[in-house]
Amino acid sequence: MLFISRCQLLVTSALRKKHKKTPFASAALKSPVKMKSQLLVLLLFLSCKGQSSCPGICSCHGGTVDCSGRSLTASSLPTAFPAETAELRLHDNLLTTLPNALLDSLPRVRSVTLHGNPWACDCGVLYLRAWLLRHTVRHASHLQVNCSSPLDLRGRLVAYLSEEELLDTCRYWYCDLALASQLCLLGFVVLQGALLLSVVVFLRRFQHMSKEARRTKEESFTAGETSRDEYAPLNDTSI
Repeated sequence: MLFISRCQLLVTSALRKKHKKTPFASAALKSPVKMKSQLLVLLLFLSCKGQSSCPGICSCHGGTVDCSGRSLTASSLPTAFPAETAELRLHDNLLTTLPNALLDSLPRVRSVTLHGNPWACDCGVLYLRAWLLRHTVRHASHLQVNCSSPLDLRGRLVAYLSEEELLDTCRYWYCDLALASQLCLLGFVVLQGALLLSVVVFLRRFQHMSKEARRTKEESFTAGETSRDEYAPLNDTSI
C-alpha cells in the first residue's frame, strides 16, 4: 500500500491541468516541448511514489505504518519509512537495537511503539536512548522500553540509563583491530629478528669455513713446497 503524499498531490494536480489543456497524445504530435514537460511531470510523480512506498514487510494505512509482531531484528528492519508517517509501530519484535538515524527522517511522526523488544543495553542502544530523551513520553512510551541484557541492567528503562553505564559495556571493533595489529607487528618483529640472527650465524659459519679452507690451502701449499725442497737434493745426489 502507498501513501499519497503532498508531493504526489501537487504533481497529480499539475498533470491534470496540463491534460485538460492539451491531451497527452495530441500534445505529443503537435508540440515536442509539451510532451517533454508532461514526461517530466510523470517522472516526478513516480519519484514521489517511490519515496512514499510502504515497506513490504509492514502494513500501511493512512499515516500509520504497522511493523509490529513480525519477528523483526535490527538486520531485517526496513532501512527507511515513508516521510508522511505519523504513527510507527515496532512493538513485539526481536529488536535489540535501532540503526542510527532510522527515526530522524520522520518529521511528522507523533507516536512510536517500541515495547515488547529484547533491547540490548550496550553501545548499540545509545541512539535509541538519545532519541527517547529528545521526545516526550507520549511520543515513544518510555516506560515500556526496558533492557533485556546484560544481566546487571535487565529491567532498567532505556531512557534513564546513564552514558557511563552504556560506555562501560562498549567493546569497539577498532580497539580489537588495534590489538590484533599490535600482535601482528610484534610477531613480524620477532620473525625479522629470528631471520637476522640466522643470517648472522650463517655469515659467521661461512667466515669460519672460509678461514679453515684458506688455512688448509696454505698448509697444503707449504707441505708441497717442503716436499719439493726435500726431493731436489735427492735428485742432485743421484746424479
